Amino acid sequence: MPGDARRGGTEVAVLVGLQASGKSTFCEQRLRERYALVSKDRFPRGARDKQARQMRLVEAALADGRSVAVDNTNPSPAEWGPLVAAGHTYGAAVVAYWFPPDLAGSLRRNAARTGRDRVPDVGVRATLKRLRRPTREDGFDAVLTVRFDGRGGFDVRPASAAGG
Repeated sequence: MPGDARRGGTEVAVLVGLQASGKSTFCEQRLRERYALVSKDRFPRGARDKQARQMRLVEAALADGRSVAVDNTNPSPAEWGPLVAAGHTYGAAVVAYWFPPDLAGSLRRNAARTGRDRVPDVGVRATLKRLRRPTREDGFDAVLTVRFDGRGGFDVRPASAAGG
């Protein structure tokens, strides 16, 4: 589970969910104090090979003994697989934070964004088509489901086998 020391106390938190599902807000509220935050959204527009840059930052944090949170959509094993492998290579626990899809809610929150933060609706819908719920069978040491709590925060629980 998150925060345990069974793998040296370091973790890789992999956020998985649609754009505008609350991932970045969750990072700010819950992970910022203990984790180095890595997000391709923070890279300059037009930056080349964002995936390689992301992996270098993740591996540098882990090599320094720091936990890292990867705040991207990470919709499928193609995106999260290298993160799981890097975490395990460095002896870190790898935890998926699953934000179950709420297309209408994501589109509504996204519409309120401005400038570079707003994603074209077609991009949100394309992510939904690729989005898959992570499981322990994907190599995660834990999978936690994150939902809005209705009070400006989040409810975090172990994911149920039923899709939680």
